[in-house]
Amino acid sequence: MDFWLELLFGNAVGLSSMLVIFGALGLMLFFGGFLIYKVLSAPSPH
Repeated sequence: MDFWLELLFGNAVGLSSMLVIFGALGLMLFFGGFLIYKVLSAPSPH
């Protein structure tokens, strides 16, 4: 745990890389959920 705290708050590079990683994961989850929602809520072609 100390390693992660040092990585996060010890330098700006670690913090920015963590922000990039979590931002990318958040976007993937958002767009994945949005796609699934659109598919499930779309009217059936029949």
